Amino acid sequence: MKKILIHMCCAPCSCYPVKKLRDENLEPVGYFFNPNIHPYLEWDRRLKTVKEFSEKVDLEIHCDEHYLLKEFLNRALEVEPESRPPFEKFHPRCKICYEWRLEQTAKFAAEINFELFTSTLFYSIYQQHDLMKEICERLSKIYGVEFFYEDFRIGWQEGIDISKELELYRQPYCGCIFSEEERFSRELRKQRKKLAKLKKSI
Repeated sequence: MKKILIHMCCAPCSCYPVKKLRDENLEPVGYFFNPNIHPYLEWDRRLKTVKEFSEKVDLEIHCDEHYLLKEFLNRALEVEPESRPPFEKFHPRCKICYEWRLEQTAKFAAEINFELFTSTLFYSIYQQHDLMKEICERLSKIYGVEFFYEDFRIGWQEGIDISKELELYRQPYCGCIFSEEERFSRELRKQRKKLAKLKKSI
């Protein structure tokens, strides 16, 4: 059975992809590298949940346990806040986040001589699917490891059901300090409502 390195953004998002890959006679091996997650306690909880998940489903994993938030912020803040178009759902800094995590995955896959790599990010209905696919295809050529593409979003509800059955911690936001603010800030919610009304009137 051919092994495939799968970047794990979190345990709940790994449930369906791991099951699907095994159904396709591939042996997934998890890789946790997520320097974007804030705060430290959230990052630590997600790391522990990934380990818990791996034990419950008998999944081999490799975890980068260095907390690199400062480096992530330095990279993200290179993109000016005002560079985000008013009606765009995603900020340009998301690309920086994708590129860093996915590149580390492709690089690690090459180092341990894996033929394939992918990511649980392709399970999330909240991520920029086409952009991530484009990044992975480019990295595949750079590191000489084949990018295994599959749209895991089709199993969105099944993955949720599995994560609940396994009693895994389910986080309420993407992970970074910016998404945390966007998720919980009342002021930002008001701004989004105003923009939505303005968009409809144009």
